[in-house]
Amino acid sequence: MKSIIITDPEKCRQAWEKYWPVQDIFDLWAVRQCFNAAFNRPLSFHLIEDKGQIVGFLPLSRVEETGEYVFFPGETWKGKTWLEQNRVLAHSPEVFQALCESVPGPLNLRYLRFNPLFDKIDQAGPDETGYLFYPRMHDFSMENFWLAFPGKTRKKLKADVKKIEERQLSWRYNHMPDITELFRLNMAAFTSDSYFSDARFYRSFERFAVYLRDMGMLRITTAIVEGKIAAVDMGAFFNNTYTVVAGGTHPDFVGIAKVINLHHLEWACHNRMEAVDFLCGSFTWKERFRLSPRPSYEIHTQPETAVFHGGHYGRKAV
Repeated sequence: MKSIIITDPEKCRQAWEKYWPVQDIFDLWAVRQCFNAAFNRPLSFHLIEDKGQIVGFLPLSRVEETGEYVFFPGETWKGKTWLEQNRVLAHSPEVFQALCESVPGPLNLRYLRFNPLFDKIDQAGPDETGYLFYPRMHDFSMENFWLAFPGKTRKKLKADVKKIEERQLSWRYNHMPDITELFRLNMAAFTSDSYFSDARFYRSFERFAVYLRDMGMLRITTAIVEGKIAAVDMGAFFNNTYTVVAGGTHPDFVGIAKVINLHHLEWACHNRMEAVDFLCGSFTWKERFRLSPRPSYEIHTQPETAVFHGGHYGRKAV
């Protein structure tokens, strides 16, 4: 097997577009480039060739502050990357080990899709859980969705929604200036724990929103209550999946987060979407809404020890 390392940005783009499967919004080079342009990490794309065929591909960025290698584009927040649905592309554990051996520093891979290879990779373990809503499971009907709740729970949820509706609730869509209000609301709520308090994330999402708008994939949902912006969510629809990527709520409107999330579900049913992806994050409402969990995985390694069962050399776990 032959190891190939690409660091030139244009050649990295060509390799990504040739070898990376496109199923999810985060699989698009242009989306990741929105973050790469802001973080500007050194690129290190690793490929394994065997008998003239590419059998392994690991697109990485180097985090200069720590020396770690993470998934491209290296959009780290408090030591963790943010983009989800990353993949291990390797035909066998041996190919993955060869990929790891070609990386000159620690590997920190997060938000990985499940791969059967993980059963043989010592360092693969559970990461955060993502949550999705599948309209087809409810025959694209919100009434069927409500029937999944016990009577008392259903009655309380509907009562909470009605309280907001009675305060002159209205909706606005795809008003670009509302993105700025989303950032402001998010930072007001989470202060230094908001991603947007990092200017690099702020610029990344500005670029992300413009790209989605230009491609016809952006959906901005704004809840207006008593004439004021109560909540703003930013989402992307791609491959018949609607992904809610960011949001902000006003503290004066208790319960508005519940209302806007239900609004997303209703919209998805009406438009017969395959899924609404609310991503990872330990928000209890996702379980209360009976969303479907989707586990993700992580791999952390250090040089010079084996990465899979039966391996005699390679990398070691942190």
